[in-house]
Amino acid sequence: MTETLLVERPHAGVLVVTLNRPSRLNAINDMMRRELIKTFASVPDDVTAVVLTGAGRGFCSGIDMRDFGPGVPDDAAPAIDRLRFQESMAALPRAIRQLRQPVVAAVNGPCVGGGLALCLAADIRICSSAAAFGNAAILLGLSGAEMGMSYHLPRIVGTSVAADWMLTGRTVSAHEADRRGLVSELVAPDRLAGRALEIASAIAELAPLGVQLTKRALQVNTDATGLDAAVELENRNQVLSHATADAAARRHKWARD
Repeated sequence: MTETLLVERPHAGVLVVTLNRPSRLNAINDMMRRELIKTFASVPDDVTAVVLTGAGRGFCSGIDMRDFGPGVPDDAAPAIDRLRFQESMAALPRAIRQLRQPVVAAVNGPCVGGGLALCLAADIRICSSAAAFGNAAILLGLSGAEMGMSYHLPRIVGTSVAADWMLTGRTVSAHEADRRGLVSELVAPDRLAGRALEIASAIAELAPLGVQLTKRALQVNTDATGLDAAVELENRNQVLSHATADAAARRHKWARD
């Protein structure tokens, strides 16, 4: 049982994690941070894909500055305390990235600050026309680079676009996010949940090892030193996935059909 999340299994092989503080636009407080880390660390082995979304009209409005709970350093706190807090928050996108299973972020509304960091760490991002994105830290006099954003965002939308968004802190509409490639699909609000489940369910029908090795290859080869290193990893992954009974059964079925 969780206080700030809804965790459901609507389809075989699919886990849906819903941020559930709708009255605060699903802002991250200390309890949500802890529950997300625990949930991501304990995804069952029979789950092949994860959907991450928000309850109500927002995806996530970032850190709850008014009611985070214990652990937020005050203005007089030493820098080391602020560093430890930043490290605890940065553990959230790292937990998503380190999941064996691919994560589909279904962005239903405002996706700001720490919420944007969660979204960027996902493997697939789709959004409704009601979504909006923003990097808010720079508007508060802080660095616009936090929680993995300066790593993920340029790789997704390119350095120039990332610099625009991160240096200005401006709100990015769902349509601009779609045009710039931040999301792979833009859907009507009433279609978002169903479409995210369709994508996750399609992944869940595939061989789990093949899915997991594909996720890892995409992550590693984004930063590969060159084509040779990328191909070396791909070759190894193909050999490993080919040797499974699941893959053999799927090849036989494919040949029959």
